[in-house]
Amino acid sequence: MIKKSSIAFKKSYEYIRDQILNGELPRGTKLIEEKLAEEIGVSRTPVRESIRRLEQEGLIQQKRVVNPSETDLRNLFQVRILLEGFAARSAAQFLREEDLGELRECVRIGRSGNAEEIMTANERFHDLIVQSTHNPFMIDTIARMHSIIYLFRKTVVYHKRPFLIDEHEQICQAIAEHQGELAERLMQEHLQADLEFCIHLLK
Repeated sequence: MIKKSSIAFKKSYEYIRDQILNGELPRGTKLIEEKLAEEIGVSRTPVRESIRRLEQEGLIQQKRVVNPSETDLRNLFQVRILLEGFAARSAAQFLREEDLGELRECVRIGRSGNAEEIMTANERFHDLIVQSTHNPFMIDTIARMHSIIYLFRKTVVYHKRPFLIDEHEQICQAIAEHQGELAERLMQEHLQADLEFCIHLLK
């Protein structure tokens, strides 16, 4: 039987996370435990635990919604560029045929879908490539960055970064042709372009 405390934590965590990701809690907003607990209908304890978890995920800093500086962004993307570049090289060697088909489908949706569908396809595209490493430490590292990555993925999709899907298609093609070095370089350039686009909007 699931404990009431676990249910309250899940409810609090998802409520606060979704408020941040949807922009209802803008960057820099101070989080007040008592107010959130009242809104959610729980005690302060699960709210406090949720804030702690979201701090670990990078969405909250010192009880405020994260408002990343240019240095923060560059540090975050440096990790992504290293890990996901390696993952793309790995995918060129190990990605299964059915996953390659799904990767192509993500590109197709990226060209024809609405914003929400493109968001989902974008996330799945990167996830398929990371999963292909079969490296649990790498997969876990990226997973712990998931929420903060989502914020920037939303930025590039909703502000329609130029060539986003073209780059996905090029990465997909390099993987399909087992060109590991090319796939790695294209992924690194793709994420670098995401970074520069986000920094431009931040300024």
